Amino acid sequence: MPDDPAQFVLRFDRVTVAFDDNKALDEMTFEVAPGESLVLFGAAGSGKTVLLKTALGLQKPEAGRVYVFGRDITDLPEQKLFGIRREMGVLFQEGGLFDSLNIEENVSYPLANLAGFHCTPDEMHARAEEALRFVELEHTLEKFPSELSGGMRRRVGIARAVVTEPRLVLYDSPTAGLDPITAYTIVALILKQRDLRNTTTVMATHRYQDGHFLANSRFNPRTGEIQHNGKREGGSRTTFMVLREGRLVFSGSLAELNASVDPYVSKFVKRED
Repeated sequence: MPDDPAQFVLRFDRVTVAFDDNKALDEMTFEVAPGESLVLFGAAGSGKTVLLKTALGLQKPEAGRVYVFGRDITDLPEQKLFGIRREMGVLFQEGGLFDSLNIEENVSYPLANLAGFHCTPDEMHARAEEALRFVELEHTLEKFPSELSGGMRRRVGIARAVVTEPRLVLYDSPTAGLDPITAYTIVALILKQRDLRNTTTVMATHRYQDGHFLANSRFNPRTGEIQHNGKREGGSRTTFMVLREGRLVFSGSLAELNASVDPYVSKFVKRED
């Protein structure tokens, strides 16, 4: 790997995470540059969610180093991670909303609770409304999660993930359990966020279609539309990784993924819903 981690938004260098002597990640090495997308495939228990938690500093590795925005966060105490997390957004599985908070309170939660934000109530309201407008749900401010459909809750989760205008956003199974049309809407929003703000994107998913869409489409801000089968301006790329029992068994482009003859890797290629 290159010697300078500062050129990457996220970098794992031989990272191992273990639980009771079982390796959830086994010498994981990869990097993601600014504006790039990383799509993670793998069976349940392969280490995708553990990788995302490790990137957030929620899980400490047994060995190896983790760099975020060029800074080694491996041994940082929780308090010193606050400033770094301020520039990161995350969409948890199933959206991860707080049932007791209304939609505005859910979306503005990072602004109220992450260190470094000093927003007045009016500023938080304006930013929450703007983030919800981004996902076309600005009319839901006063509703509660139980009043929304699963797809709408996932969209609210995206609004909360991007309300701080992060440089890096992590998505954990953003389309799981959704019908194909709603799943398309969710990935289109992820793509829109990536291309409007040059956001670095890491997405764990089980759907080949999600990764294919992310790799072969871009958002055109002039028309407000998704364009398919066109190269993204700026030359950013999408890398695909396949995990198996905590080990990285494939890393490459979509074309390389499609061409793989490995039986395990092939399970994640052109899968139907």
